[in-house]
Amino acid sequence: MNTVFGVLAEPRRRQILDLVRDRERSVGELVAEMSASQPAVSKHLRVLREAGLVQVRVSEQRRMYRLSPGPLRDLDAWLTPYREMWAASLDRLEHRRSQMTGEQACPDGQQVRPHGQETGPDRHEAAPDGEEGGPGR
Repeated sequence: MNTVFGVLAEPRRRQILDLVRDRERSVGELVAEMSASQPAVSKHLRVLREAGLVQVRVSEQRRMYRLSPGPLRDLDAWLTPYREMWAASLDRLEHRRSQMTGEQACPDGQQVRPHGQETGPDRHEAAPDGEEGGPGR
């Protein structure tokens, strides 16, 4: 039996999963979308089916394939601690960058510069009484 990792290592199989993600498709549709031979697509579908990543339904003379998300949920659950580790590492990196530049991060991810530092092309506030150019201009 192939592992989910081994099955997903093949780019054509990932492409098939992308194609059946939103709706089921026939072998003919997959062949046309992938510009691949019918035997090659069928071989990949067999491997995906054996790994539990797709399900097949017979409709008249056609086989219709759809995504079976169970193994992907298992893969996602396995990846969760790694994703959390990466997020924590990126948070530490952002915090360190902010310390080095003197910026403070807001809860929404925007950066606030310390008072008195210029922040961009619109560096001055609007002039009082509608005058252009700000104070002293």
